[in-house]
Amino acid sequence: MPVRHAAGVRVWQRRARRRQLLVWLGWLAGTLLIVASWQGIAANTMWNFVWDAPAQGADLLARMVPPRWAYTGRLWRPLWDTINIATLGTLAALVPAVPIALLAARNTTPSAVLVRPAALLLIVSSRSINSLIWALLLVSIIGPGVLAGIVAIALRSIGFVAKLLYEAIEEIDRAPVEAITATGAGRAQVVTFGIAPQVLPAFAGISVFRWDINIRESTVLGLVGAGGIGLELQSSVNVLAWPQVTMIFILILATVVVSEAISARVRHAII
Repeated sequence: MPVRHAAGVRVWQRRARRRQLLVWLGWLAGTLLIVASWQGIAANTMWNFVWDAPAQGADLLARMVPPRWAYTGRLWRPLWDTINIATLGTLAALVPAVPIALLAARNTTPSAVLVRPAALLLIVSSRSINSLIWALLLVSIIGPGVLAGIVAIALRSIGFVAKLLYEAIEEIDRAPVEAITATGAGRAQVVTFGIAPQVLPAFAGISVFRWDINIRESTVLGLVGAGGIGLELQSSVNVLAWPQVTMIFILILATVVVSEAISARVRHAII
């Protein structure tokens, strides 16, 4: 029974019969959907492998310990490539993300009918495709290597940065913008002196946050040939060198922890 407020007093009210029936039908439909989905999953699952998974997992963990510490020397260069992929990819995404955000925001777009939908389509297209898929496509186009990873990270990051930035632009205080416009300033001057100072802290925070995310995503791009430490991970898995895999996992974890600490400190300083 829902609660409503009447003259500041909470009053219990029974749902109408029709509304109650619709609620129960909704729950019934959801339950049937879950049961049907589970039946489809169960029919296509090899349960012998599932029951044997704990034993196989324990055996794999035993093979991964102890880590091969001597392998660390070969990982510094791939790790550096991974950091470069994340950093350069983020910087490359910031350049087109800013104008796209200005075109997508309701209070800065030249046309809410034509330009804004096109900008939103670019944002959605960028965000809907995972960086690993971008890397897979780019490796087949421009070849394997770090460049494919950088472009993949950039293409994925454009939509993320542009979306959060255009939302920040729409939430600005209109008073400074109107004051600058009243002086006869042009569109570029309004953006430079009225909008940019208000969204600059948010833009910096978004950029650092995306860089932190890209550190994580760039660690796996090597699995499809886009360079970085993921390439070493794939090579070690292919030859069943599990102590090397453990060492790679430890290094990736340490890198992510450090990047998270840097990101949090920078965002705290900015915001």
